[in-house]
Amino acid sequence: MSVIHRTTMAPTKLELVTAWLPGRPWYRGSGTPRLERAGGFRLDDPAGEVGIEFAVFEDADGTVYHQPMTYRAAPSEGAEEALIGTSEHGVLGTRWVYDATRDPVAVEQIVALLAGRAVPQAQSLSDTPDPSVVASYGGPLPGGVHGRASAQDGDGWTDVLLDGVTLRVLRVLEGLAADGTAAGGRSTEGGAAGGVAGNADGDAHGASAGVVAGWTGGGEPRRGVFVRVLPA
Repeated sequence: MSVIHRTTMAPTKLELVTAWLPGRPWYRGSGTPRLERAGGFRLDDPAGEVGIEFAVFEDADGTVYHQPMTYRAAPSEGAEEALIGTSEHGVLGTRWVYDATRDPVAVEQIVALLAGRAVPQAQSLSDTPDPSVVASYGGPLPGGVHGRASAQDGDGWTDVLLDGVTLRVLRVLEGLAADGTAAGGRSTEGGAAGGVAGNADGDAHGASAGVVAGWTGGGEPRRGVFVRVLPA
């Protein structure tokens, strides 16, 4: 299990993402965002080498961004385009912070979560499962992730292309209404409301299965889809 250190990071995660976000195709604002931490969860690397976090940030305009990140003790070869930045950790020293959709360790653990082999962890507590994170998929999944998967960015998501399935990592989150659709009947993928998986209780089903988790938006608790599983 990962250990959460009560220490400093310079620059902070918030500062790193604030600088990185405006260059992404899913950024909805103009100029520099004014982000606040809004929640998220973690997954453990079984080897204990890579930190994996699914962080949520809310901008001043109300847009909620999902930024999955990995934290490494050394640069990841061939991952320069995925580097969010480096930070000095008060206990662990220099950390290389990457966009997790391009990190094979994180992608493999998302697959493990969907297959029921990984347990989601609380974002800010050591060795503490987070039962509010619900993952569901009944179809076949890759047995492992070998090397860096191909990833394609959209204007509200990143598709990670694997053998037989695509993981659609949503970058702009919308809270789920009681009937399981996005609040206001919208989809973060630009389609009908039914294109968003899951319901308010965190269930995901059928072809719309994936990962549902919570955050705090506008001062209120919300739940929504972080990852969907699509046929390849």
